[in-house]
Amino acid sequence: MATRKRLTQKIAFGLFRLLSLGVVVILFAILGFIIVKGIGVIDWDFLTTAPEDGMTAGGIWPAIVGTFWLMVGSALFAFPVGVMSGIYMNEYAPKGWIVRFIRVMTNNLSGIPSIVFGLFGMSLFVNYLGFGDSILAGSLTLGLLALPLVIRTTEEALKAIPDSMREGSRALGATKLQTIWHVILPMGMPNIITGLILALGRVSGETAPILFTCAAYFLPQLPGSIFDQCMALPYHLYVISTSGTDLDAQLPIAYGTALVLIIIILFVNLLANALRKHFEKKIKTKLEPARGICSSLLEESARKTYYETLILQIR
Repeated sequence: MATRKRLTQKIAFGLFRLLSLGVVVILFAILGFIIVKGIGVIDWDFLTTAPEDGMTAGGIWPAIVGTFWLMVGSALFAFPVGVMSGIYMNEYAPKGWIVRFIRVMTNNLSGIPSIVFGLFGMSLFVNYLGFGDSILAGSLTLGLLALPLVIRTTEEALKAIPDSMREGSRALGATKLQTIWHVILPMGMPNIITGLILALGRVSGETAPILFTCAAYFLPQLPGSIFDQCMALPYHLYVISTSGTDLDAQLPIAYGTALVLIIIILFVNLLANALRKHFEKKIKTKLEPARGICSSLLEESARKTYYETLILQIR
C-alpha cells in the first residue's frame, strides 16, 4: 500500500514538472522567436525617429511616447479610484450582501473583453462627454480596464493586515481614518503598488480599447495635449502587420515593435518587484523599533503580573 502511494506521488510530481517545463519551453520559444526576428531592426534611430515612407521605414518614437502617456493617464485614474474603492470595501462597508455583490460585479468586470471597454469608452468619453479621439479618452478607458485588478489587489492587501494593528492604533487614540492612513495603508502599499504596475503592464499591450478612443493610424508628430490623438505600440503593431503599402518591408519593423513592447512590459514587471521590495524594507525598518518597545512592555507586564500573583499567594 505504501509503495503504491509513493508511486502515485512520483507520477503526480513528474506530471507537474512536465507541465511546468512545457509552459517554460513555450514561453522561451515565443520570446526567442521574437528576439531573433526583431533584434536586427532595433537601433538608436529605430527608437528615436518617426515612421517614414508609409511606415515601411523609420522608427517608432511617436508610438513609444503615446504608449507612455496612455499608461500614465490610466494610472492617474485607476490608482486613486481603485485604492479608495478597496479601502471602502474592506474597512467601511458593512459585511453582508452589499460587499458580496460589489465583489462579484468587480470580478465580472475584470472578465469583460477589452473590446467592450473600447465601445463603452467611445460612447461615453469620445461622444457623450465630447473628448473626441484623444489621449484623455484612451487613458480613462484603459483606467476602467485596470480598475478591477487594482480594487481586488487593494482589498486583498488590506485583508492580509492583522486586526491587532487596527485595534492597537485605535487603543492609542487614533481615529479610523488616521489608522487607515498612517498604519494600514503603508503596510499594504507593497502589494497595492504591485497590483497597480501589473495592471499597467496589462493595459500597455491592449489594442481594442484604444482602437475606438485615441489611436491614430499614422501620426509622425508627437501629441501636443491630452486632447490630441496619438500612436501606440499595440495598435501600431497591428497596423503594420495587417495593412500597408509593402507588408514584406513592414514585417521586420513589426517584429522589432513587438520586441520593444515586450521589453517595456518586462521593465514594468521588474519595476513592480523592485518597488515591492523597497516598501517592504521600509516597513520593516519602521516596525523594528515598535516591535522592540512592544516586547519590552510585554515582558514588564508579565513580570508585574507574576509578582502580583506571588504576593497574593503569600498572603
